[in-house]
Amino acid sequence: MDVIVTGRRCTISDEFRDKVSERIGAIERFRDRVQRVEVQVSAYPHKQPDQATKVEITLYGRGPVVRAEASADDKSMAFEHALDRMKSQLRRAADRRKVHRGLRVADSLEQAPAVKAPADPEAAPVQRIAGLEITGDGPLVVREKIFPATPLTLAQALDEMELVGHDFFLYVDAESGAPSVVYRRRAYDYGVIHLDLPKE
Repeated sequence: MDVIVTGRRCTISDEFRDKVSERIGAIERFRDRVQRVEVQVSAYPHKQPDQATKVEITLYGRGPVVRAEASADDKSMAFEHALDRMKSQLRRAADRRKVHRGLRVADSLEQAPAVKAPADPEAAPVQRIAGLEITGDGPLVVREKIFPATPLTLAQALDEMELVGHDFFLYVDAESGAPSVVYRRRAYDYGVIHLDLPKE
């Protein structure tokens, strides 16, 4: 398993790299099949002390991408918080698979850019952003993301949601082909919304 540690606006000592590699080894018992781990440390000196350093941990393997992040006043503390958060996500996903009606495993995703309107009020051009027509640089700010969509079962969508650490997950249902959203309610309770598309 490769462990890659990078720093943004900060330097990473060999001692910190060694500590990260050693501690990351502990997650292998939660997740066999991990091929690469990326740990990114970012310094934000102008933020409040408890948010001055952010650590993002991302696991890449044959299953879904797993990501966790945390902030603290130093990189060691932020790393430990992010690692605890990741272990918790992996544990929850494993528990849910065991306990909840035998639901099972999943696959993965990617992302894309944002668009800006020009600031010249005289020109007032019309733009199409995310399917909307915008005249000039009105107050509307739209960020558009495009993800490749592989149809998933409900079990796979729940796994993806747990492993990425979000409270909802948008997917295409493998059985019905309908756009669907699974979301967290309380504890291990989930909700599912399916869109019923009109038949052509």
